[in-house]
Amino acid sequence: MSYKNWIQKGLTWSLTIFVLSNIYVHSALAQSGSYSNWHMGRWMMGGWGTGWFSMIFMLLFWGLIIAGLVFLIRWLIQSTGDRGYSGVSMGSNAMDILKERYARGEISRDEFESMKKNLLQ
Repeated sequence: MSYKNWIQKGLTWSLTIFVLSNIYVHSALAQSGSYSNWHMGRWMMGGWGTGWFSMIFMLLFWGLIIAGLVFLIRWLIQSTGDRGYSGVSMGSNAMDILKERYARGEISRDEFESMKKNLLQ
């Protein structure tokens, strides 16, 4: 899945969560209740709190933090993963260079064969 697809799905889910949470918050705020004092009412701040809305965004926030850390770790592993290998990739790279030198005429056939034999050992 490409990077653009991840962003598109993330934005779609974020918008869906935002719309659904607004539906629940507005219906809860529309309920009647007299909390005229400044004590803990239905929610905090005398009925003007955010309730489920803030909980959903807290979960979304921590989900994005965790997903960001996962992507950062995967990127670091992928970007540093090729540095430790020296077996087949170096041999094939050296063989490619040897073939290019032979094709340009920099070395003779005998030199090519002897160098090739040394690389394959």
